Amino acid sequence: MSDPYASRASVHEQVLDGFGTVRVLPLDAAADAGVIHRWVSEERASFWGMNGLTRDQVAGIYAHMDTLDTHHAFLMVKDGEPVALLQTYDPEADRVSECYDAEPGDIGVHLLLAPAGADGARPGWTAGLAAVVTTYVLLVLDRKRIVVDPDVRNDKAIARFLKQGFTAGPAVVLPEVDLPDVYLPEKKAQLAFLTREVAFPG
Repeated sequence: MSDPYASRASVHEQVLDGFGTVRVLPLDAAADAGVIHRWVSEERASFWGMNGLTRDQVAGIYAHMDTLDTHHAFLMVKDGEPVALLQTYDPEADRVSECYDAEPGDIGVHLLLAPAGADGARPGWTAGLAAVVTTYVLLVLDRKRIVVDPDVRNDKAIARFLKQGFTAGPAVVLPEVDLPDVYLPEKKAQLAFLTREVAFPG
């Protein structure tokens, strides 16, 4: 099977034994809109906040993000198959900074995994993709600590982060953002943190 993403440059590539090769590609808002729209439109992605948006609206959101220096979106591809949407951001430039004391070296992360295929659940995928994300943001980007802010109702995501070694922080209310280019409703979130020392001991 040919890899439709082979010609695209990656910011990080990692081979995981028994899992495959994962590449992290800067998101192409136009080219990747179809895949991302399909993922964010599913009920399981309701916490992502894009249910009900059209493909063009989703493309517009990521085209706008591409103009920012503080927020970045990536498509994670495993052996040529798109498997996750990764967003990174500078907490100092995000509403989360109003809810905790951001420290130098912090980086915010949002991760949306692709839906399981026809074969159902895929054991080990979450851990594998999480390992790639932590390597990329903590080692390649040389950051000291990851902050995540899943919705307090998103029990699956919270449990997943804690299993990966994150430490739960406070439950907070992220304030509404109402700007010409961006609208985000108020969000009750569970903060959690992962330091480089915990992720990569020794």
